[in-house]
Amino acid sequence: MRRLKADANRSADTHLIALTMPPGWDVQVYLKDESTHPTGSLKHRLARSLFLYALCNGAIHEGTTVIEASSGSTAVSEAHFAQMLGLPFVAVMHRDTSAEKIALIEREGGSCHLVDDAGEVYDVARELADRYDGYYMDQFTYAERATDWRGNNNIAESIFEQMALELHPVPEWIVVGAGTGGTSATIGRYVRLHGHRSQLCVVDPEGSAFLPTFAREEVHRPCGSRIEGIGRPRVEPSFIPDVVDRMMGVPDAASVAAMRFLEERTGLSCGPSTGTALYAVMRLACEMRAEGRAGAIVTLLCDGGARYGRSYRDERWVVDHGWDVDPYLAVMARAWDEGKWTG
Repeated sequence: MRRLKADANRSADTHLIALTMPPGWDVQVYLKDESTHPTGSLKHRLARSLFLYALCNGAIHEGTTVIEASSGSTAVSEAHFAQMLGLPFVAVMHRDTSAEKIALIEREGGSCHLVDDAGEVYDVARELADRYDGYYMDQFTYAERATDWRGNNNIAESIFEQMALELHPVPEWIVVGAGTGGTSATIGRYVRLHGHRSQLCVVDPEGSAFLPTFAREEVHRPCGSRIEGIGRPRVEPSFIPDVVDRMMGVPDAASVAAMRFLEERTGLSCGPSTGTALYAVMRLACEMRAEGRAGAIVTLLCDGGARYGRSYRDERWVVDHGWDVDPYLAVMARAWDEGKWTG
């Protein structure tokens, strides 16, 4: 407990970056840069909370092998905390997880167990926990309960504190990915607790089960997602749809286009899940402009682009996946330059 609290004590809050919008915009966009955490992503907060939760509930002890099902970033952060506590760590992930993330997990002292089907990660993680007499961390179940959504320096509290002196201190929209469901659950509950008028938009990539379920549509063989970190083959237990005001589907090629666009226009490097959210942010901003509404939109820069040098940032890799990003780059450019949405 002392080591985990010391880590939190050493960590400054992450920056809230105001993007420099084109002249004439009365909608301000902010990125909360979670890539500056010691393990490089939004999941650093979650991993610390999950370890604290497990320790306080007596689930892990000296020598316990910790197992996690992950799409990469959570496993990087959990490997970091496991090494801090001197515990063995195994991440169960899809075989297509970026090589950079696998290398980061191993650098933090963890090992990777790769599976061919994203839907297998849950059962395989449980089986390994039984085999090693270990503990399955299960971020997808415990994300919403391990984090104190009422405050205690969670991401929602941080956003509203950092927005306090802005022109529009209460955002019109906060936009996040579905992921485990934990981040949207924390923000949605916090907004309601404090009576803010902010609306919560959750973005979901192709192949994920969250959006069809939210829209009460039949889910046809969801595969998870080809965008690391946010889409899932099932609706995770931590997802609380009743605190979500709107869900938006984003094509995979649009996610990649938006991450490229951000770097081209601002110099900020991000991963594909940030691209998914940013594409939705620009759509919401154009809707607000069309309605004559001023205000602010906040989203998260979940992790940096360095983790995707041999995947989403590699042109040949993108082409091999059949993604044509040019039409979506044009959508982003017109939204940014003219405030008109054509997607």
